[in-house]
Amino acid sequence: MPSLLHIDASIRRTGSVTRELTDFHAAEWQRNHPGGGYAYRDLAADPVPHLTHAVREALLDPSGEHGEPPQERALNEALTAEVRGATTLVLGIPMYNYAIPSTVKAWLDRLVTPAHMVAPGAGAGLLGGKSVVVVTARGGSYAPGTPREGWDHQEPYLRAVLASIGLADDLTFVHAELTLATVVPQMAGLKPQAEKSLAAAYEALRLPAA
Repeated sequence: MPSLLHIDASIRRTGSVTRELTDFHAAEWQRNHPGGGYAYRDLAADPVPHLTHAVREALLDPSGEHGEPPQERALNEALTAEVRGATTLVLGIPMYNYAIPSTVKAWLDRLVTPAHMVAPGAGAGLLGGKSVVVVTARGGSYAPGTPREGWDHQEPYLRAVLASIGLADDLTFVHAELTLATVVPQMAGLKPQAEKSLAAAYEALRLPAA
């Protein structure tokens, strides 16, 4: 049965571009998959704790005893089950200071395990075959020719880490850029470009009727 895992990470409860875009895509997906499974996790409202030594050792060797609290092992199992059970993932990941939120890093740290790691050219792995849509919002632009070209440490990292655990077979990035143009006076002249970028993001996330 098709199943969607919907992840949000924005610290903004209202006015979040990534939340609005992932909600739109999730609604499109559910319209096309009536009766399909759906799971939601909000990494801002319910953050995954950062790794401790004991938790990391348990992830590397889940059959051993490493002194991690029982709730940590239960959390690892729950996070793993959510990803393994999904056929599609939509991840709303804003850019904070040129990279991903630490809450997303903490979530990924629980998934990068020997059981999931895939060597280059070595097949699909346990998490292979899923469709992954990463929705980002960026206050500025990092496109070729812009002043901050090369400052994007969000998409390159996500591509690398998702590929390392087999989640890059069908990986799509959808960026809404220049989101600060509406609030930063110095960027006011970029509002038309920001609106165009947001409209393009919605169009990219629209699904044809099944």
